[in-house]
Amino acid sequence: MTPEFDLIARYFTRPQPHTELGIGDDAALIAVPPGHQLAISADMLVAGTHFFADAAPYGIGWKSLAVNISDMAAMGAEARWATLAIALPEIKEAWLAEFSRGFFDCADRFGVSLIGGDTTRGPLTISVQIMGIVPQQQALTRSGAKAGDDIWVSGPLGTAALALAAMQGHYPLTADALAECSVALHQPQPRAALGLALRQLAHSAIDISDGLLADLGHILQASQLGADIRFADIPLSPITRQHIADNAVQSFVLGGGDDYELCFTAPSAKREQIATLGRQLGLSLGVIGQTRAQAGVDVYDADNTRLDIKKTGFDHFQ
Repeated sequence: MTPEFDLIARYFTRPQPHTELGIGDDAALIAVPPGHQLAISADMLVAGTHFFADAAPYGIGWKSLAVNISDMAAMGAEARWATLAIALPEIKEAWLAEFSRGFFDCADRFGVSLIGGDTTRGPLTISVQIMGIVPQQQALTRSGAKAGDDIWVSGPLGTAALALAAMQGHYPLTADALAECSVALHQPQPRAALGLALRQLAHSAIDISDGLLADLGHILQASQLGADIRFADIPLSPITRQHIADNAVQSFVLGGGDDYELCFTAPSAKREQIATLGRQLGLSLGVIGQTRAQAGVDVYDADNTRLDIKKTGFDHFQ
């Protein structure tokens, strides 16, 4: 067996539920249950752009799959299958063991089967394609928001961006605070159960990867709406709240990215039902504003003063 296929066999071949034919052939075979649609998404993580080259491989493995499961959650889809293409500068057994452990811990947690992929030599790059199922006509999309909808987020924002800024030396945090915030950066928790439950409750949804205002902006653009946001109502972690008077931290909350919480809109008549769902799932769901017919986004502080927003989110080409 060649080193490439030995690597696949040792680190990436496991039982594959919901799969008619998995790893070992030129393509996997899957069957979509009757009455369902296949949801497909892909994400690429590149060393030096999405993670530090010397980051712990367990976290890289977890995050590479988790960010894709988050896309499924935003569509109201149940994640089922994934493929993994990975470029490696060299084969490091210890690194691969920890990477695959993180990847499969996430896969096991959310019921995802790895059914194929590719390996090659090159700069460390991880590409995951994920597939899921959603009942026909029940997928959540960006274009379904209605004027007057509540705007919700599923949990604290800005924590991952705060950790990244501290790791880059741009913001001071104690070692303990950095360790706590780093969990949000390296091991995001996709809101899979929430996404499934929102099929019958929400009008639209997106996951927050590039920043709240940037990703909410995609919903507003697709739905041809605007929004009013109350900054004081955005859920925050205790550490982020300690620093929230700092303008830099405010920008992390509004445009820092890497949160992987869901942002969704729903009619105000569903507010109590959604709040109850949040309590059942142990999530700090929060209504942070409302959509409006007039285009644009305004963010207001606690005394109803409009904030001057300089950064709305992350852009790979800026």
